[in-house]
Parts: sequence; structure tokens; C-alpha cells
Amino acid sequence: MKHTEFIVTEREEECKNVSFCCFRQEGGEMPAGAADCRDSESVRISCRNQAGLCDMIRISETYRDFSGKRRKHMIHIAILGVGSIAEKMAQTLNGMEGKDKEFCCYGAASRDRERAEAFAAKYGFEKAYGSYEEMAADQAVDLVYLATPHSHHYAHAKLCLENGKHVLCEKAFTVNAPQARELFDMAEKRGLLLTEAIWTRYMPMREMIDDVLASGIIGTPCTLTANLGYRIFEKERLIRPELAGGTLLDVGVYTLNFALMAFGKDFEKIESSVQMAETGVDAQESITLRYRDGRMAVLNATMMGISDRRGVIYGDRGFLEVENINNPQSITVYDGDYREVKRIPCPPQVTGYEYEVESCLKAVREGRTECPEMPHSETIYVMELMDELRRQWGLSYPCEEIS
Repeated sequence: MKHTEFIVTEREEECKNVSFCCFRQEGGEMPAGAADCRDSESVRISCRNQAGLCDMIRISETYRDFSGKRRKHMIHIAILGVGSIAEKMAQTLNGMEGKDKEFCCYGAASRDRERAEAFAAKYGFEKAYGSYEEMAADQAVDLVYLATPHSHHYAHAKLCLENGKHVLCEKAFTVNAPQARELFDMAEKRGLLLTEAIWTRYMPMREMIDDVLASGIIGTPCTLTANLGYRIFEKERLIRPELAGGTLLDVGVYTLNFALMAFGKDFEKIESSVQMAETGVDAQESITLRYRDGRMAVLNATMMGISDRRGVIYGDRGFLEVENINNPQSITVYDGDYREVKRIPCPPQVTGYEYEVESCLKAVREGRTECPEMPHSETIYVMELMDELRRQWGLSYPCEEIS
């Protein structure tokens, strides 16, 4: 059976005396010498946490096999939950250039083993798990994409972190800010990546919007509007309070992120109005952010009907319009006479999810615990805003607790 010696690219000179410590057979066993890793903080490698050894050691960027050739460690990705959004992520992974080079589609987990097996077979994943705990216990899994309802993100992210997994968690990250803070604290203490899959934060169109604003072509921005709506109120996960349903955590979160990306956080007041559904969750809302310098952002979100999905930023010399703030397709710039002066199309993409995956892979290889596109502090800030909005509406969920 072939052995592999995992080594480090950064500060490798400090590892000479312990480079032997993390031999791993393909079968997953380690020699007794691996215990030498326990106190070697400079060794950033993965011993798969066998027998509790090396549990503070992170996955390295490269390894060397016995031929002496340096190679990249293949990151094993698993998906927890096999619903529709998990299918989109699986399609994304299969369409990415790095597949089978930098990462592999390794595992799919569901509470229903048959569903997991069908998902794995359909999308080419190597393993299927009949429980989330079974997946978390698999030491071959490096990075987990969480695709379960909002109400379960906290518990499932915690399960993965406790088992040494890096985590890409779907939005909304948790149901409240205290849950988010606890998870980020856990990830940072364990040296694990944990980030929110709010895909618009990772897309290249974000920088393109920033570039247009910085160019001064529309002058000084004064007002922003963002509309996002889908007729999705029939979906069980969106109408049930126990699943942290409602518009805000599923749809409104995009309008908030659009405003924060374009206008920042220096606002002095947040006001809102809401229509509640019969089940007790928010059906649609209008949110206004009043900035200290006089700018305003007016945000509308609904799960009751279809909107134009547009974001518009108005300046004193023109305005820019973003087609589909949920997955920007183009940016169109107009002058003061309402004439189109510039149009920037979206670059070709697989689905748009690939950017968050690429950022995660890079962060894992570099040993970082957060992605620069969506740092922990930013996720917490958005969660705090949504907590405040729900306070204004008198909306709480049964799953708000921290365990």
C-alpha cells in the first residue's frame, strides 16, 4: 500500500524534525510516530485527526510522494443536504476546470440513504452517506458545502467543525448573529475555514460595479434601489417558522448585501414595513437605510410575486442599472439625458457558484479561516441587521437558541 508524506510549503525549514510525522496510508492509518505532530504548530498538514492526534493541524497546500515530486493535495468536497440548491452546486463542481485536478466531488449526505445514493450517482460523487454524522466522521472529507434549511445551518456547521471540516455554508448563514459569532469563534480556534455562500459577494460583477462608481461616470451617488421577488410562498421551507422561513433570510438578504456592497455600512437609521404571512413569517418587506451623508437605499423583497430583480444606483450625472442583483447579468450606464453610454456584460460562467468555490479552495490551501470576499465580520453585520429588522416586526423563530 502506497504511503504519502504530507509536507508544508510555508515555514518548511521549521518542519525538518517532524516531516516524518504524518505518513498516511491510503487506507487511512498512521504510524505511531504521528504523535510527534501534536505540539508542532508550524506543521500545517492533515493527519485526518486519527485517534485524536494532530487535531490542530491544517491541510497543507502540497504533498510529496516517495518519488520526491511535489504535488497539490486534492481537496475532497462533500455536500450536506441533497435538495435543489445542492443540485446546482453539484452541477457547478462538475463544470469547473479544477475538477479532478484541485478538488474532487467526494461525498453526498442525506438523512435518506437512497436519496444520497441517487444524488451521488447522478453527479459523480464517490460516496453516499445515510446520515450527516456519517459524513462528518469520514476523515477523507476536507470541505463541506451546507445546503440544508436556514434553521439547521448552526447545528450542521457545528457538527462539521467539531469533526475538523472546512465549511461553505449557504445563506442565510444562521438564523441570528449570536449563532454566527459562536461558529466563527469555533472555526478560528480550530484553524478551519468557515464562510457564507452569499454568491453575489464573490462574483466578478461586484468589482465591475465598484469600478463604474469609482470612475465618476455617474457622478456622486445619492440613492440606491434594489428589488428582488419570486413567487415561492408555496415552498414549505419558506412558510414554516420552525425552518426559519420567510422572505428576509432567503430573498431580502440579497437586497441588503447589494446596498452594503455599493454604499457601505455608515448609515444612521434603518426603517422598514412588512406584510406577514398567515404562518407568522414575513411575506414581503420594504427596507430603507438612511446614511449619515444623506444617501438612501430603498430595498424591496417578496416571496409573493415576481419582480424585475433590478438594482439601480443614481448619481448627479447619471445612473447605473444592474440586471438581476441575485446573479448580475449586465451593468448598463446612462447619462443625465437617459442615454445608454456603456454596457458591461457578465463574463461567461458555469452557474455563478464557482467563484465562491474557487475562493474557498484558495483559502483552504493558504490556511485561512475566512474568505476576503465575505469576511466573518461582514456576515455577522448582516445577521445583526436582520435581527434588528425582525425585532421591529416582532418575528422570532423556534430555532434561535445556542447549544
